[in-house]
Amino acid sequence: MESAPQSLSVVQLILDATLPVQFIMALLVLLSIISWMHIFNKWRSLGKANRHVENFERLFWSGTDLNTIYQRVATEPDSVGTEKIFAAGFGEFMKLRRQPGGELSDIMDGTRRAMKAAAQREIDELDRHTAFLATVGSISPYIGLLGTVWGIMHAFIGLGNAGTATLATVAPGIAEALIATAIGLFAAIPAVIGYNRFSHEVDRLALRFDTFMEEFSNILQRQASRMPLSN
Repeated sequence: MESAPQSLSVVQLILDATLPVQFIMALLVLLSIISWMHIFNKWRSLGKANRHVENFERLFWSGTDLNTIYQRVATEPDSVGTEKIFAAGFGEFMKLRRQPGGELSDIMDGTRRAMKAAAQREIDELDRHTAFLATVGSISPYIGLLGTVWGIMHAFIGLGNAGTATLATVAPGIAEALIATAIGLFAAIPAVIGYNRFSHEVDRLALRFDTFMEEFSNILQRQASRMPLSN
C-alpha cells in the first residue's frame, strides 16, 4: 500500500526556497525584530513620560513655591516632559527678570519661546522611531509580495521544465511564495498598530504640553505684574 505524502514543513520550505526569496524573508524578519525593539522601547518611554507628567502636574498644582519646584526639577537627572518645559520657562523668566529695563511683554515672549523650544525637543524625542514603524508598516507587504511573485514565477518555471502539471511539483514553490507574504504581513501589522498607538500618545502629550505652557505663562504674568521690574 502506497504511503501518504508527507506534509510540507515550513522550515524545510524556507530552507529549500530560492536565494532571492530567502533574502526577502530574512530582510522581513530583520525589519520585524527591529520594529518590536522600537515598540517595546517606545512603550516604556511613553509610559515614563506619562507618569512624569502626572506626578509633576500634581506637584505643580499642589501650591508648592515655584522656586522650590525649580530647584527640585533642575537637579533631577531624568526629568522629562512638563518638568523640562517648566525648568526652561522658569529659568528664562528669572534670567530676564534680573536684566535691567526689561518690559513685561518682552519677558513673557522670551519665556514662551524657551518653553516652546523645550516642548519641541521633548516631542521630537517622544516621536523618535515612529517614522520607522510607519515605513515598515507600509513597505513590508510589498516586500513580501515581491517574494511571492518571485516564488510563483520560479514554481511555474520549474513546472515548465518538468513538463507535467502535478500538485507535487507546483505546491512547494507556491507555498514558499505564500510564506513570504505571511512574513511581510507579520512584520507590517504590529508596526502599523504601534505607529498609530504611539502617534496618538505623542499627540495627546503635545496637547498637554501646550495646555501647561498657557497656564504656566498666565501664572508667571500675574506674578510678574505684582513684582517691580528691575532697574
